[in-house]
Amino acid sequence: MGLLKGGFSFARFHVEGDLPRDFLNFAASQIKSHAYRESFSAGQEKSLGWVSLTDVLDSDFTAANYALGDYLVFCLRIDRKQIAPRLLKIKMLEEERRYLAQSGKERIGKQAATAIKEKVFSELLEKQDAVPSFYDVCWSLGKKTVYFSSLSATVADDFVSLFKKTFGLDLKRFSPPESAAALKTTDSPEIISLIGREFLTWLWYKTQERNGRIALNDNEEVELHFVKRIALEAGEGEYAQNVVCSGLHAELTEGKEAVRQGKKVKEAGIRLIHNQNDWEFTFKADNFDFQSLKMPPVVLPETTGDDEGGLLERIYLIEGATKIMDGFFTSFLSLRRSDRWEEETKLMAEWLKH
Repeated sequence: MGLLKGGFSFARFHVEGDLPRDFLNFAASQIKSHAYRESFSAGQEKSLGWVSLTDVLDSDFTAANYALGDYLVFCLRIDRKQIAPRLLKIKMLEEERRYLAQSGKERIGKQAATAIKEKVFSELLEKQDAVPSFYDVCWSLGKKTVYFSSLSATVADDFVSLFKKTFGLDLKRFSPPESAAALKTTDSPEIISLIGREFLTWLWYKTQERNGRIALNDNEEVELHFVKRIALEAGEGEYAQNVVCSGLHAELTEGKEAVRQGKKVKEAGIRLIHNQNDWEFTFKADNFDFQSLKMPPVVLPETTGDDEGGLLERIYLIEGATKIMDGFFTSFLSLRRSDRWEEETKLMAEWLKH
């Protein structure tokens, strides 16, 4: 439950479309009507629905307050029945031998083999207990942004589908290439597709320029360091070439050599310091996902018992980290499209030599 405590890994989605009138009442009705129900029909491998963030057993939302200021906070529960491949194989062999003995045949035809597999799978599935998984959801109504605590594409597909079914609204995952293309850059589609990696490579250079001090705007600076791990990659799919630099401070020499060979930073451990707040996380360049975001401790007076206040403070810190990284990306895109970019690339080339 990273939204409530501990590290928080999340992907971001933009909510497309306008909210219906009297939205909070509409949302209350829809969340409850699409809440998790513990039931599996024959052959069903997966069951999913909404539950309370603070009590995952509360699928009726009788005690949960999911409306929190300008935010809706709840949880996606997905129960899956999974059959171990080796168990399925053994049971199929047993059933095939039984079939041959009873039928007197020497071989099993294709149609019979398919029927045996379906029968065995269905019988195993019926006996199998479902394994539950829980994923936090934080929906900022004003920003039209959803923070979802899974980086899995498969889980994200289930989430987007149920969100659409529940609220009648589409979700679009954050995409650096789309953000860059929206600025009408003249770069080729191939370059734009890797713009997130180019940004993170540039950001690594900026951390070395002034010992981690980077201007966020004309009036404030942020301290940012690459720490523990930097993963660089060139190419895609089966042709991808990877280099991983690990350590308390990611090795500069090996990483720089990888950049000189055409690789770009795909993900990196980052420490971010701003206004006495200190965050640490792994940042993934392709979708701007945050993994294991460690936030500054939330300190509330012991006498208040204000659990909602603590959650709101953590949401504020999550949005603070994303706002800073998005701000850097906006600055990068502005520089990337300006006449100053040529000079910047020369400075980066000099940095790579040392």
